[in-house]
Amino acid sequence: MQKFNYHSHTYRCGHADLDMKDEEYIQEYIKMGFKKVAIIDHCPEKNEIDKRDNMRMDYTQKDEYLNSIKKLKEKYADKIQIETGFEVEYLPGEEENIKELKREVDKIILGQHFIYDDDKELRIHGADNFTDEELIRYAEYIQKAIELNIPDIIAHPDIYMYKREKFGEIESKVANMICKVAEKNNIPLEINLAQIFNKTYFEDKKLNNDPIEKQKERLSKVVYPRREFWEIVTKYNIRVLYGIDAHRRGQISRYKELIELANEIIGQETINKLNFITE
Repeated sequence: MQKFNYHSHTYRCGHADLDMKDEEYIQEYIKMGFKKVAIIDHCPEKNEIDKRDNMRMDYTQKDEYLNSIKKLKEKYADKIQIETGFEVEYLPGEEENIKELKREVDKIILGQHFIYDDDKELRIHGADNFTDEELIRYAEYIQKAIELNIPDIIAHPDIYMYKREKFGEIESKVANMICKVAEKNNIPLEINLAQIFNKTYFEDKKLNNDPIEKQKERLSKVVYPRREFWEIVTKYNIRVLYGIDAHRRGQISRYKELIELANEIIGQETINKLNFITE
């Protein structure tokens, strides 16, 4: 079982448990036997582009955030290895600001939640239905970010399926575009566990203790991870890892069950072909 996790958020993003302190996450990871974690909160924007409420910390919170994680890194050094980080989105014109953030932390993960349209307006996954052209642009943004040496990990690479039921020619093309550049640059892809948690143990935004078989009945509501995407990944020499994408109490403690549910979605035969990293 993977004893590290490189995807955790804090209350500063505005859509995690607002009363859960940074130290509580660390204590829960230690309790679950983790050896290494990275706190990767949604990055602040030097130039405010994503104007949605409760989506990321303000730029004025950046130093306090980093100092908090660094203090925990020192306090728990004998129990767990802790890294600082940000989850970023690539946007043309923001390269230097993103690289500035990268220089301040141990890890950067790319969670591409939006793109620009032709008028340089944000198109946001989940809120907007991406056209086929925009879907290709999503993949091109990931390609460019990797070519610029921005991310250490690609988070939820199959999130582009959020409002798409059919995995057809265009969806397959996007998967192959991402896989080709990830393989070429040796960048791992993350099997994201957050939506599984939100649709099962956190159904209706309330934590439940239903047995795993009951949770499996809810998997039809989960959009990603997407089985067809990960079947394509097996055709490449790409490293893979699970990411808890922690925002809530109870999420870390259900880690083993969430992996079981992810494997149920993807299929054990495909899981067995994936190249999981070990540290």
